[in-house]
Amino acid sequence: MVKRSFFLFLACYVVWGLLNWPPGWQALVLGIPVAALAACLTWDLPVETSCLRILTPKRFWYFCAWYLPVYWWECFKANLDVAYRVLHPRLPICPAVVRVQTGLKTDLALTVLANSISLTPGTTSIDVDPVTGFLYVHCMTVSPEHADERARVIIERFAHILRRIYE
Repeated sequence: MVKRSFFLFLACYVVWGLLNWPPGWQALVLGIPVAALAACLTWDLPVETSCLRILTPKRFWYFCAWYLPVYWWECFKANLDVAYRVLHPRLPICPAVVRVQTGLKTDLALTVLANSISLTPGTTSIDVDPVTGFLYVHCMTVSPEHADERARVIIERFAHILRRIYE
């Protein structure tokens, strides 16, 4: 237990140092009690073993080389689309909630997918059903006749990559 707490403290301290880059001596000194408090508050939280799967070199490479560029590109396109709709005089939005089958089996993969969708402008994950794998997504612009196709496109741009990383 002491060993785990120490490594948790060390990880929190390193993150603190990176967030305060370039670290000055004041930030490093203040980081000690902050990291200790964070380690004390979270040392007994359960860690899912699938969280550690990404630490394999192949999965980590796939995450960095495929998932992050796809996410950044989709986020860039969504930002442009939302900016267009906000600046358009008629505000062409047609919000809808769509349900889509993800095909992902692990809780971690579903969580990363839901967060990726929520962090992309114009879409928000509302609910995840881990039993059936359904994800409910609120879309800012989707026509009713194309709702299922839009939802499938939203999910598949991330799901096939997350399947290779987490499953």
